[in-house]
Formats: sequence, C-alpha cells, structure tokens
Amino acid sequence: MREKTVKKVKSPYVYVSRYINGSECRKCSEMLLNLEKISDRGIILRLNAKGSTNVNKSRKVQTDTAGILTEGYCETVNSGPLIILCSYTYSTSTMFFSLLFFYFCSSLMFQVNLEYLESKLESVDGEEVQRIQDNINSLFHHCVQALGEEHQIKVVNALQTLCALFRGVHQKNKSASGFDIINMLMGFDKAEQRMKDLMERLDSLLCGDGSESLKSLCLKLLLCLVTVTDNISQNTILEYVMINSIFEAILQILSDVSSRGQHGYDAVVLLALLVNYRKYESVNPYIVKLSIVDDEPTLDGMGMVVHQALTEYNRQYKDKEEENQGGFFSTLTSMVGSMFIADADEKLSVQTNEAILLALYEAVHLNRNFITVLAQSHPEIDIAVTPTTPTPTTPTTPLGTTPPSLDMMNNPELPLDPNLQTSNLLITFLKYASIVMQDTKDEHRLNSARLCLIILTCIAEDQYADAFLHDDNMNFRVNLHRMPMRHRKKAVDKNIPSRPLVCAVLDLMVEFIVTHMMKDFPMDLYLRCVQIIHKLLCYQKKCRIRLHYTWRELWSALINLLKFLLSNETTLLAKHNIFHLALLVVNLFNMFITYGDTFLPTSNSYDELYYEIVRMHQVFDNLYCMVLRVSTNTGQWKEAASKVTHALVNVRAIINHFNPKIESYAAVNHISQLSEEQVLEVVRSNYDTLTLKLQDGLDQFERYSEQPKEAAFFKELVRSISLNVRKNVSLNTLSQDVLLKEFSTIS
Repeated sequence: MREKTVKKVKSPYVYVSRYINGSECRKCSEMLLNLEKISDRGIILRLNAKGSTNVNKSRKVQTDTAGILTEGYCETVNSGPLIILCSYTYSTSTMFFSLLFFYFCSSLMFQVNLEYLESKLESVDGEEVQRIQDNINSLFHHCVQALGEEHQIKVVNALQTLCALFRGVHQKNKSASGFDIINMLMGFDKAEQRMKDLMERLDSLLCGDGSESLKSLCLKLLLCLVTVTDNISQNTILEYVMINSIFEAILQILSDVSSRGQHGYDAVVLLALLVNYRKYESVNPYIVKLSIVDDEPTLDGMGMVVHQALTEYNRQYKDKEEENQGGFFSTLTSMVGSMFIADADEKLSVQTNEAILLALYEAVHLNRNFITVLAQSHPEIDIAVTPTTPTPTTPTTPLGTTPPSLDMMNNPELPLDPNLQTSNLLITFLKYASIVMQDTKDEHRLNSARLCLIILTCIAEDQYADAFLHDDNMNFRVNLHRMPMRHRKKAVDKNIPSRPLVCAVLDLMVEFIVTHMMKDFPMDLYLRCVQIIHKLLCYQKKCRIRLHYTWRELWSALINLLKFLLSNETTLLAKHNIFHLALLVVNLFNMFITYGDTFLPTSNSYDELYYEIVRMHQVFDNLYCMVLRVSTNTGQWKEAASKVTHALVNVRAIINHFNPKIESYAAVNHISQLSEEQVLEVVRSNYDTLTLKLQDGLDQFERYSEQPKEAAFFKELVRSISLNVRKNVSLNTLSQDVLLKEFSTIS
C-alpha cells in the first residue's frame, strides 16, 4: 500500500514522494528532494498541492512528446495527475522543462513559483537551450491557449508562467538578437500567430466583465513584456504589440471610473512606455492614436490618474515635512540658526515618479485636446484628506511611486466644503514641480526637474493653455514649496493671494532662478526657465494682457543671475556657454523695455523697470565690459559674446541717459542719497529725451521639438523608467487562497 507521506520541494508545481509502490526509494531519500539534485532513478512526482493520494484510475503512458519521457504511469488523483517517470537520459534542466510541458498538457491548477522558473531558465547551458526549445515553444503555446479557459485559476497560472518565460528567456539571452529570443520563446515561424492570439486574449480579458484580478495580472504581464529589455526599442517582441494594438483596451480602462480606480495607474504607465517604442525610427501606432483621442471621459480619466499619482507624491512629501518639523531635530535646528538646513532638506527627499510624469508629458505634447484636462476643477484633496492608515512601503512599492489609493481613484467627485478651494491637474503638477526642483543633485530628481520644465514649455506654447493660465476668472491660491534658506522666512500659506495660474508658473521660475546659483550649475534647467518666461511674455504682449504680478521679484532674480555669471565666469566657462544664457536674460529685459507699455499692469510698473535697471547699473556695466573683452579677442566664445554686446544697447542707453539726470538732480537739491520715489520722479520727467533702438525678433521664439534635441534625454529617461518598472512589477502578489475566494464559482 502506498505511503501518504509527501515532501515539498523547491519547484514551481511539484511535490516529491520518497515512496515507490510502498517501498522507500533509498536514492531519493539520500537527496534533498530538489529537482536540481535528483539522479537518474525513478521517482514519483505528485502534481497535487494538497498532497492527496486518492487514486481514481491508472493508465500506462508511452510518449516522447516532451523529448524525454519514454515510459511511465499517469494516475489521476482528485485534483491532478500523478506521474511516474521511469527513466530519462538527459540533464535535470531538460527533465524539468519536459515535466513542465507535461504539466501544462495535464492541468493548470497549481500556483507558479516565478522566481524558481526564471532562475531555472537562466541556468540552462548552451546545448540544453536547443534541446528544450521545443518544450518552451509548446509551453508558451499552451499558456496562450489557457488564457481562453473558463477556469480562472488556470488563466492566472498561465499569465504568471508567461511572465516567467518572458523574463527568464531574456535574462538567459541578453546578448542574443530579438529574433533569436522570439524563436526561443515561440518559434519564429509561428511567432506572428502566437502573439496575435496572446494579444487578442489579453485584449478580451481587459475589455470583458470578468475578474478585476485577472485584468490587473494582464496589465502587469504587459508591463513585464515591455520592460524585459533595458532599452525598450531593442525589444523586438514589441513589434507584435504594435501590430496587435491594445490601445483601445487601455482607453476603456481609463474611461471607466471603476476600472480606472483599480488599474488606471498601470494602464497609464504602460501607455507611456508603448508610446516610446522606436518613436524616432518608425511610425508608432500608439503615438498616432494618442494624438487624435478626443473622447472627453477618456482624457479626463487619464488626467485623473496622473493627478492622483502626483497628489499622492505631494501628500507624502508634506507628511514627511510636518514630521520633520515637529521633532527634536527641528528644535535643535532653530537653536543653532538653521545650520543644518541642508541635512533637514535631505531627510525630506521622496522618490520621484518619472513614469507618471512621462505619461503627462506625452499627453500634453501629443494631444492638444488634453490641454483642457489641465484646467478641470475639483476639490483640493491633497489639503483636506480624511486621515487614513498609511500604506507601508515594500520592495515592490517604493515611496513616491505607489499608485494612489482606490478610495481616491474611485471618488473623483468629493463633496465640496465651502472653506475648501478647488484645484486642478495643473496646480497639482506645479506643486509637484516645486518639490522636485528644489534639489537637482540626484540624477532622478534632475531628470524629473528637466521633464517638468519641458512640460511647462509645451504648456507655455499652447494658445489654449495660455488663455486659461491668464484668465482673470480662474484664480487660485497655489502653495508652492520653497527651498529652506536662512536669509528668508517661510511663507505662510494663508497669505498667498488668489491669482491667475500664470502667476504660479512665474513664481516657480523665479524660485528656481534664485535658489540654484551654485558651483554645479544646472545650465540646461536655467535655459529652460528663462525660455518659459519669454514665451509667457510673448503671449501677454500679443494679447495685450496686463498681468498684475510682482514683476520686480522677477527682475531682481534675473539681475542676480547675471551677477552670478559674472562672479563665476572662469569656472562656468570651463563647462558652459554662459553667453547664451546671458543673452536670453538681457533679451527678457529688452522685451520689457520695448513692449512693456503693452502688458505691464500700470505705467508705474514701467517706471519701476527703469528704476531697477538704473539701480543695478553696475551689474550691466560689468556684463558689458566682460562681453566686450571676450568679443574683441579670438576664441570660441567670440561670436556668442558679440551677440550679448549688441543686445545690451538699450539697457546701456537707459543707464547712460538717466544716471547723469539723477546725479544732477541730487546735486541741485543737495541730496546725498535719493529715495526710490525721487529717482522715479527723475525717470518720469525724462522719458521724452530718451532714444532707444527698435530690436527685431524679441517676441519670436523657437517652438519646442523633441527630435532631435531631446531624443537622447528621453531615451535615457525611458531606460531608467523601464528598469524601475521591471524591478517593482510583480505578478506573484495574489495568493492562491485569495484567488480561490474570488473565483469561488470554479467547480
């Protein structure tokens, strides 16, 4: 009588019994009962998770389909077959995959150990790869077929096994061509049909009314497939994903409130990655389709997913900020005069979320209809949030990259509190940008800051976006985060005025300019900031919008930036073309000088512009001396410096015109130091004798183009995102018990 003792082994699906026909197998007992260590003696492999030994029937099996099983008995037990391998002649790895194939022919009712299966694929040597290829092809085929099964446990196991196959084969064949990997997985001659079947079944599962767990696993399998290579454009299998599009399935998820709440985050990240597949080399259908989406619920849904993810990041940062301010460290910091501000700020670091930011960029850049989503108003949920138990972070859900909670995603329309102001996606994005742009020393945060500025560049160029940015009827209090600095007090939230959103954008640019004048100078970010300001001014000049903004803060920041460039000329010139940045800054002043009377709020604002130029004339004088010196010498910066020399003509004319008038006024009135009002009086009374030159092209700018300037940046960004998604995506998160409860209808 057969013994019922079974022992679990390190294997995806099997249990090994030490007994054959009632007698203990000495050889098996000596081994650790691990498939990697079993010798060529007969053993019993029980494919039964519960270890049942209730035999219903027995039949003799003779087959070489798997390439190794020559003779044996397959006895069916309550929930799976009992296989006796009588003999095999190949290595353990070959036997393992033969057994795996036999398992799929028999049943798919057992949970998959993904890590073991992946490691097994990686451990196969060169000769064995060829030997087991037919088995892997068949295994892939049976997994795809199983996706159409009614028994959903089988579908889950098939999805998980497909993930292990994709990952394991790619890890084993990192240096192989995409065609070799396709051949190894499914056979090149059958690949087109296999992938067509796979994508159709995944599309059916995603669009159907079935299990939400299955939909989640489908998306995670697709994320797994997309990110198996560091460079997704080298993932040849994605050609089949381009041909057999799941774009409509993704849109359906985003347009449905319930589906969006549970799967929106993965769907948006997946779409962002697919859009970046060979986007510069061929026609990407996902780019084409995304650019023409005009369905309002779908676009709103995508915006809601991005909004909730950025809101979650902002909330985590705010929680850490409040936690940091409330302890002993905060007290000590105050006592010693904020000597440790840098350390405190470092503690507030929250991992950035480039994936969701990339999705926002692609939507803004590709689809003009999405611009309207930026202005969709809703309650500001990141300020008034019902206290909840914080979700612990795990290796698969790092802080800052977790999808927002289901409650937040499923309830986009929260009850309005009369004391609670409304918000929108753009406000949430500006708050996010104000956090990540504080510290650009870390590569990920530098990439995030750069992408934020690229997104703002696209927004600043869009006529509709500019219209609602400057709309006086759409005023908001935007509480941007500011870098802790010893020489300024922290802003009080309640003192923030309600203004058009363009004011918040300008505040963000000014904040960055003021806080990043450092040795490791982020030249690229400064150029983008100044260009964004210029594009906004061009719109104001064109539409004659008189924006009530504290322009003096901007002018002061720009002058201090020029002063910094002068003070660090030698150091900066070794790495950067500082003359290009100086030219952009000077031309901003030229915009105000030439066209300021059409968009500055009052005539007094125009007077204040001249006052600031005259007051800080020493900076402009020093700049002129520097660029004149460089432009009159031979060197690589001769031409660049010469452009700045010509751009300074009106600034110097103002200084040379008003300085003698001010000195004369002081002498006549016997005043050693004039007040601001007295200087302004001199300015107002001497406009008529000032001669300025009309400069062409001040209100023109080069429109943003991703290709070719930004191609290298996005290639590296997508690589970084792909690595992060691959590290964090997991198909093994659902336990068998949970699935059995959900799929209680399985017979």
